[in-house]
Amino acid sequence: GPEMPQGGHENDIRIPGVAFEVTVHAATLLSVLLVYRSRVTELVRGVSRGEKTAWRYLGLLALATLPAAAVGVGMGDFFEALFDSPAVVGGALLVTGTFLWVSKKALDRGPSGSPTALVAILMGVAQAFAIVPGISRSGATVVAGLWMGVEAEEAAAFSFLMAVPAILGAAVLKAPELAGAGVGIGSGALLVGGLAAAVTGILAIRTFVVMLRNRSFHRFGPYCLGVGTLFLLYLALEG
Repeated sequence: GPEMPQGGHENDIRIPGVAFEVTVHAATLLSVLLVYRSRVTELVRGVSRGEKTAWRYLGLLALATLPAAAVGVGMGDFFEALFDSPAVVGGALLVTGTFLWVSKKALDRGPSGSPTALVAILMGVAQAFAIVPGISRSGATVVAGLWMGVEAEEAAAFSFLMAVPAILGAAVLKAPELAGAGVGIGSGALLVGGLAAAVTGILAIRTFVVMLRNRSFHRFGPYCLGVGTLFLLYLALEG
């Protein structure tokens, strides 16, 4: 047959990868919307009726997305380069383990407040920080909310809802790349993978909230610290 143009194999691999990435974004979005469907419905209804409380909450969600959007646009290449450094991932896991462990002290303080503009900004900064591979986005944002005095389940709800614009943005940025390719990529396999990702996402969110509710959330900390330490030791021995 005709010779494959230079870089053709790389393109074949990249396009299915983009398709998978878009599918996972869609599945993650679906899982968030399903778990928080009553809150989303209430928010949409309130906004459509012009209720100040609903518009205020929507404004806080928008405010919380700004830091990550600014970092993604201004420093996207820098953060993308971090994914090529295994040591960064190991170090970031240690950071994740540390702030998850200290969440116990934040919970012990009995946080009972609601998100404010300052909370939204700080949780947004935490979300931007979580662009670093190995930093838990939901963990970082929720712990930031807890330390600012936001009630645990309120912090979790705000954390997952503030992810919706970020997920949509990521999917929209990738969609043109996928649409322009015009390549068949096994829609059946993608559908199965997407459904599996959505179900896994729902279970993960529910487990996350339950562990916050019963104050066992900090137990994720030692796991991340252990994995990060072992990974860094492995890299040191291999090097």
